[in-house]
Amino acid sequence: MRFNIVAHKKWWFTLSSVLVIFSIISIFINGFNFGIDYTGGTILDMQFKQPVTVSQVREVVDQSNMDLENSVIQLSGVSDQDSSQDVMIRMRNLSSDESKAIADQLSNKLGGAEVKRTESVGAVIGSEVTKNAIMSLAVAFIALAAYITLRFEYKIALSALVSILHDLIMVLGFFSFFHLEIDATFLAAILTVVGYSMNEAVVIFDRVRENTRTHRRTDTYEKLAYDSIAQSIHRSIYTLTTVLFACGALHFFGGESTKNFSLVMLIGFISGAYSSICVDTSLWVVWKNHTSNRRGPKAVSHDETEEEPA
Repeated sequence: MRFNIVAHKKWWFTLSSVLVIFSIISIFINGFNFGIDYTGGTILDMQFKQPVTVSQVREVVDQSNMDLENSVIQLSGVSDQDSSQDVMIRMRNLSSDESKAIADQLSNKLGGAEVKRTESVGAVIGSEVTKNAIMSLAVAFIALAAYITLRFEYKIALSALVSILHDLIMVLGFFSFFHLEIDATFLAAILTVVGYSMNEAVVIFDRVRENTRTHRRTDTYEKLAYDSIAQSIHRSIYTLTTVLFACGALHFFGGESTKNFSLVMLIGFISGAYSSICVDTSLWVVWKNHTSNRRGPKAVSHDETEEEPA
């Protein structure tokens, strides 16, 4: 690898700082577009005179000009069929007039239908579930920090956690800026991104630890980080390419209900690979150099990376 990533750490810090600040501003100004799983909505249960598919119903719903693109459409009373006469549609909160209007459009365009029930329902994911999810994420952060501190050192642990936080803010900022819907699958995708980002960080820092034993004591932390990235970057690229193929296929060729789920992972995986390679190691090098400046020379200690107390 000829390009010295660590030598351009100011670029990475500047880029990440701009993106993080922009994302935070967007979150505070625009907020989030929570889906009906969080806000509740209206259920429209209909029985058509002839079997219809989910794509046929969605086409009518999306063309209704009533901002119903994020509606959840389910076929009722079937297990392995692609069409059914019974369809249940979960939409945002609608007035009685709006419910009647969308029911009439569906009936007129799909060969006639009868409305079995129209019902307003509460949120599937309430504040208690959201609070528990946030608590679980916090516990995961603490457990990861403890694990990396014991395996490596606390400077590596904090650098890795900063990178994970960076990736989460990237995803949240993107969804906030483009006003994309946050649905029930969002939390699962976020946890997947956290796992991927942590895995990438551990791979690189494990190489750093191994190289600490073999490099000369006169080598700088920049040299140690550069060699470690060069030895592991091909693996990171192969892993990223593989998951991007899978998530890209799910996003572009999958159903409507999986688009936001796959988009979270696409953004998070790209951000995770970038932050693990460019931000993590650069932050660690700056921190180690700062510590060495106060202690003396900037040489790598063979025991420091493994045995430095937390």
